[in-house]
Amino acid sequence: MSVRKLKPITPGQRFRVVNGFDAITTDKPEKSLLAPNKRSGGRNSQGKMTMRYIGGGHKKRYRIIDFKRDKHGIPATVASIEYDPNRTAFIALVNYQDGEKRYIIAQNGLQVGQNIVSGDGSAPEIGNSMTLSTIPLGTIISCIELHPGQGAVMARSAGAFAQLMARDGKYATVKLPSGETRLILVTCAATIGAVSNSDHQLLVSGKAGRSRWLGRRPRTRPVVMNPVDHPMGGGEGKSSGGHPRSRKGIPAKGYRTRSKTKASNKYIVERRKK
Repeated sequence: MSVRKLKPITPGQRFRVVNGFDAITTDKPEKSLLAPNKRSGGRNSQGKMTMRYIGGGHKKRYRIIDFKRDKHGIPATVASIEYDPNRTAFIALVNYQDGEKRYIIAQNGLQVGQNIVSGDGSAPEIGNSMTLSTIPLGTIISCIELHPGQGAVMARSAGAFAQLMARDGKYATVKLPSGETRLILVTCAATIGAVSNSDHQLLVSGKAGRSRWLGRRPRTRPVVMNPVDHPMGGGEGKSSGGHPRSRKGIPAKGYRTRSKTKASNKYIVERRKK
């Protein structure tokens, strides 16, 4: 993983930092694993805007990712590491011995030609998927299920990883990327290793136009709105805007919005840091 800082030959390139893409091995996706990806522009089925600041952007096709890793015991060879416009992590095309091809989230250090396998009989090596009951304690993991057979839902973005801390009965204690420590059923699956493209956080877009290419429209600061539009709006001249809060009046800094009666509270050993 590496990043490149461009020479300032234009104003948009002066501060721009781009991904080196040295881990990417091909720029042609597997056609059989592509699906159409329709843009909503933030509108619902009636054509009314329900999400602000969404619209435009480059046309993309969805890559069908195997989050479940349910082909147990069948070895697969990594054919390529590819860029996915729908997520921050890189993806890997794997060829199974029975001829099937699938995309998976690529782990850091996954190489073309490497063999990976899923299921409880596999070794705890990078890219292999298995249940938490068979992973050695202290292992760095990613792409974690929350319900058995559901498919990966946690630690899926670029550079994300969790750590398996302990096991007690039917629950495993996992320290998540947010800092939260949580109990997860040992029958849930996870993948060994951290997610690829850990340098994603170092990238700098350089200009507003790149946000438009990603489908993000300009966002208006609440302080410059009118009082009718936002609790922080109004005032003569450049006024500070009052306490930081959302459009609906919910405080933005330090205020806990999680319900005290939420059913999953009993599985959280330690809350994430503020």
